[in-house]
Amino acid sequence: MNTISEFLTTDHRSCDESFASLENSVAIQNWEEAKEKMQKFSFDLLHHFDMEEKVMFPTFEEKTGMTQGPTMIMTMEHNQMRQLLSVLENDIEKKDKNHFFGVSESLMMLMQQHNMKEEQMLYKMADAHLGSLVNSVLEKMKDL
Repeated sequence: MNTISEFLTTDHRSCDESFASLENSVAIQNWEEAKEKMQKFSFDLLHHFDMEEKVMFPTFEEKTGMTQGPTMIMTMEHNQMRQLLSVLENDIEKKDKNHFFGVSESLMMLMQQHNMKEEQMLYKMADAHLGSLVNSVLEKMKDL
């Protein structure tokens, strides 16, 4: 993977798989397994956000001067998803399957829209604008 687009899009798919696995555990009401899978999904998603917010976004903003643009919107959406994660964790603790799936549907729609914006716009912009910095950004994200 030689581009930000390839690297972070692959990570999106990994998070999607982790989320689907979590939903499967909740669907069969295997609550112990759901707790473990919630921890994994939460870790994976928050790690993805960290790679973007701590490495890629600041480098992109510094190089382009765009601090009030796409990275700001993506960070706001990350914060919305963080809030939904805590609700899902609470639903698993309460063993509230119905509420979990209502919230998980909202999270799924938000993630799909968010990922599409990143994959179709932001990542391509980053690859184009960061040029020789791409390899350094990829290494720093892998080091997190």
